[in-house]
Amino acid sequence: MYQRILVPLDGSATAERGLREAMGLAAIHKSTLYLLHVVADFALLVEMSAVYSYEDMRKSMRQYGLNVLAQAKAKAQAANVNAESLMHEVAGERIGEVIVNQAQQHGCDLIVMGTHGRRGFSRVTLGSEADWVIRHSPVPVLMVRLPQS
Repeated sequence: MYQRILVPLDGSATAERGLREAMGLAAIHKSTLYLLHVVADFALLVEMSAVYSYEDMRKSMRQYGLNVLAQAKAKAQAANVNAESLMHEVAGERIGEVIVNQAQQHGCDLIVMGTHGRRGFSRVTLGSEADWVIRHSPVPVLMVRLPQS
């Protein structure tokens, strides 16, 4: 049913939960996972300090993304699931838009992603990339949350 599954990853526990769910689906359907990490400038503006130059921060963020993708790909391979790594860098572009565009570009028929499930004021102030993806994706989106503790 699902041949190409896009899995956005940011190194969070919720993204990890999404990856596990996607690997389970991929094993059943013999799908290929497209593991996506987005390096966004917004984080640079928030996190940047006088100690680091812009390019040093950017390089650090790229390396972090490469590590996230390498770990995810190793987990997929250990589960006998085909996976391809994608890194996309953006400047001033919405991450949800990148996710939807990458799904379309790679012919994905499902997006599986973790969500923090924010509600109320935190959702309004922090935004919801997951919500944006759900509203704009032309393919089904499976949202995965961490179990309540």
